[in-house]
Amino acid sequence: MIRTGLMEVVRNKEIADRVYEMTVIGQQTIAMQTPGQFVHIRVADHAEPLLRRPISICSIDQDILEFTMIFRVDGRGTELLAAKRPGDTIDVIGPLGNGFPVVASPEERAWLIGGGIGVPPLYELAKRLKESGVQLTIILGFQSEKDVFYEQRFRELGDTFITTVDGTHGLPGYVTDQMALLQNVPSIYYSCGPHPMLKAVEKALPNIPGFLSYEQRMGCGIGACFACVCPTTEGQGSYVKVCSDGPVFQAGVIA
Repeated sequence: MIRTGLMEVVRNKEIADRVYEMTVIGQQTIAMQTPGQFVHIRVADHAEPLLRRPISICSIDQDILEFTMIFRVDGRGTELLAAKRPGDTIDVIGPLGNGFPVVASPEERAWLIGGGIGVPPLYELAKRLKESGVQLTIILGFQSEKDVFYEQRFRELGDTFITTVDGTHGLPGYVTDQMALLQNVPSIYYSCGPHPMLKAVEKALPNIPGFLSYEQRMGCGIGACFACVCPTTEGQGSYVKVCSDGPVFQAGVIA
């Protein structure tokens, strides 16, 4: 169920270099049932910036009607969003898109693999899987130590490994470097991050079922503008819309 309306900012703070954690409260939270969905936010009360910003849902607390999102300041729109203070309101459409199916069974081993701003949607998923008795191995990749966030929160849910490209924290290199060192083999995997990372993860786990959440620039967020189309593996002329068909797809669908 898609809802739209104003939500009130409860908290908004910087948790890593230009990375903000914002918690808001409102009735839209009732409809947030699936990890991996996103919201579309109008960041200002005037015409500029014109387009809404898609932000993934990081965690959900339906008992108090709050949800949390994490975003990186990377332009005019997110700068305005970072400037919001408790008591301010934001115009939210959501939840949108298809999220992660929580299909792993108790006692199975699931790998959660996130890169950069692709880490947040894995947090609610990790909580749901943990509650279901699934054993978790969590691999999170960042550019540098200053970019790392939620490390301790993920450690509370499962075996967690951090990689940084420059080697300033955790294992130097990429998430696939850490994956190659692990002894346990997953029954299923879930991943979110830049397209090259997702393709590398997919290649490293060719015979294991997986679900990948794709990051893509969006216009409308509801499948009407075709700004977020991606080609599929079915061949020339076959496309999906990340906002409405995804953002989560089974491994092997996106080319």
